[in-house]
Amino acid sequence: MYAEILPFQTPASEIAGRQPVGIILSGGPSSVRDDGAPRCDAAIFELGVPVLGICYGMQLMADMLGGVVEPAPEREFGHATVQVDTTSSLFAPLPEAVRVWASHGDLVASLPPGFRAVGTSDNAPVAAMENVERRCYALLFHPEVAHTERGVDILEQFAATVCGCDGDWTMTSFLDEATARVAEQVGDGRVVCGLSGGVDSTVAAMLIQRAIGDRLTCIFVDNGLLRLNEAAQIEGRYAEQLALTVVCENATDRFLGALVGVVDPEQKRKIIGGIFIDVFEEVAGRVGHFDFLAQGTLYPDVIESVSVVGPSVPIKSHHNVGGLPERLSFELVEPLRALFKDEVRRLGEELGLDELFVWRQPFPGPGLAVRILGEVTEARLAILRTADAIVADEVRRFGWYRRLWQSFAILLPIQTVGVMGDERTYEHVIAIRAVDSRDGMTADWARLPDDLLAVISSRIVNEVRGVNRVVYDISSKPPSTIEWE
Repeated sequence: MYAEILPFQTPASEIAGRQPVGIILSGGPSSVRDDGAPRCDAAIFELGVPVLGICYGMQLMADMLGGVVEPAPEREFGHATVQVDTTSSLFAPLPEAVRVWASHGDLVASLPPGFRAVGTSDNAPVAAMENVERRCYALLFHPEVAHTERGVDILEQFAATVCGCDGDWTMTSFLDEATARVAEQVGDGRVVCGLSGGVDSTVAAMLIQRAIGDRLTCIFVDNGLLRLNEAAQIEGRYAEQLALTVVCENATDRFLGALVGVVDPEQKRKIIGGIFIDVFEEVAGRVGHFDFLAQGTLYPDVIESVSVVGPSVPIKSHHNVGGLPERLSFELVEPLRALFKDEVRRLGEELGLDELFVWRQPFPGPGLAVRILGEVTEARLAILRTADAIVADEVRRFGWYRRLWQSFAILLPIQTVGVMGDERTYEHVIAIRAVDSRDGMTADWARLPDDLLAVISSRIVNEVRGVNRVVYDISSKPPSTIEWE
């Protein structure tokens, strides 16, 4: 089903001009009680179009339509069980109890006039509400995340049953439309694309090549912060399997030299992003003249990096978003900017990419630099690379690689006492992170089998010199992020 994302302050008149069949008010980090909290145009509720409020969107709906929103006695972050009224259009196909994902500090203490509660949980007497006559519906939990059971069914009920959507939008239609948009934007120009080896930049490059053919040139920069043997594997994979023109540049010394003594994670990201742009610009200048720069920017990159479509709180800088210096004269081509990771994978399959490209787990742009807490050195990189390779080997061997969003090792900036043989040791700690997610915006820690964790731990302490302890991260996002830095 086709959807557009608009800023919260979009006038109701403009929304009406788009002839929507339904409107969703999203979640957000604010409280409706805060000064300057984002508020939509009140006339939205008078358009006669079904409106669904999610989390902050529900609290905003309640507040604007005469209800009362107060701080919750017990904040809910993570799993909760909601008892739902299956006579509601939203919950008709669901069981009476649904395990959901919650992330809120406020609740609806008093319903707006004409509304009734259609869901309740231990910490929220109004976990869902509706006013059928006004065509207003709201959920205090997040149906859009993978950890809400039957969440897709709830969204489908709203879109199909309440709004009357047909559901005939397909990835094939997106591919055709995106190809045409790129061809129109680029015209007779030439495009240069930065390839990382991940699914995002690869799919972007393949789509652009489909639109403009050999007027696309790709550059792969080895920053020295990749996983074990990864640069060679990436170069070989592109050469053997894809008909892309790829220029490879090894800039390891340049990146590592700039990171000496740097421990702040945000500073690491900015240094790496800045050097990447410098190197990329130099290589592009050697290769030829280009009019456009292609990037595999996804919507989560935009949301977490800079407030582009609303007052979302920047979580971390992303080298694809908002980091281009003014001296670069390229116009950006970002065909995936409105997609999430799961949609990019489907698009990759539509383009005919094989599993090695489509199902490679996400890897941060700054690489292992943000998985080494503290200073990045050759010695610490060697430790982490070996430990991370063991995690990947065993996760694949146990059949969990495709089941996980990400699984990797982190080198902690501490040492602990241990015993190896008859000797006391004082060595490094490796943390293991494995999470389940649909789009990276929220994630839950993966319940890996004990025997898998045991094998990983045993191999790391036996095979990685300098490590005597392995721990497992059982934090969800939120409140944590997936990466540690």
